[in-house]
Amino acid sequence: MSDPIVIERSAEHPAVQIIRFNRPEKKNAFTRDMYRTMTDALNTANSDAGIRVTVFFGTEGSFSAGNDIGDFLAAAMGGSVGLELIDFLYALANAEKPLVSGIDGLAIGIGTTLNLHCDLTIASDRSQFRTPFVDLALVPEAGSSLIAPRIMGHQRAFAMLVAGEAFTAGDAKEAGLIWKVTTPEEVESQAIAAAAKLAAKPPEALKIARDLVRGPREEIIARIDEEVRHFAARMRSDEARAAFEAFMRR
Repeated sequence: MSDPIVIERSAEHPAVQIIRFNRPEKKNAFTRDMYRTMTDALNTANSDAGIRVTVFFGTEGSFSAGNDIGDFLAAAMGGSVGLELIDFLYALANAEKPLVSGIDGLAIGIGTTLNLHCDLTIASDRSQFRTPFVDLALVPEAGSSLIAPRIMGHQRAFAMLVAGEAFTAGDAKEAGLIWKVTTPEEVESQAIAAAAKLAAKPPEALKIARDLVRGPREEIIARIDEEVRHFAARMRSDEARAAFEAFMRR
């Protein structure tokens, strides 16, 4: 069985770390173990001078379907809410080096919101972005309730995060969620090329410039704290349990 998360270095550009979601039979839905592996990779990048950029990829036709609903249902039935997910959210917010993503196909839930922490995102023209948080009786996460309105404006952020409307790649580019739209065949090569250009820049200047553009982390981390409190409470709600059970019966 293949590893559900593959961590590797670009063969041509060894300063580029690749985090590849590799669970295509489940459309790359994230499990607790997958979150743990991704968090470790992000933390490693912070401390490893040989890594200058991290790139996220999915598989053909699926970036990520979001969190594995089976894990959510287990939490709703009285299990742990999932510290692995929470740790991953903080690792995204605390990433000290540029993050790039290359998206082809579905980007659902955290598969959409993690891109709010990416500095450059390239998506194929068949990509679709959707965050059905409220449909699952949950609330937005990953600091998205703060970052998305700043990037997209209230109306678009509300449409995505609360109304659960789907965004095409064109919609996402117009809203400022992603940088470029290309063909499915070109997503990975263009994302690696963008990451390699960043990796070739003076690293200290790159870090300072990135921090200036992104602004203070403290505000984002405070919003993640607030979202996590609501998310944990919602996970244990009757509404959420019913929504998860309905999803699993599909």
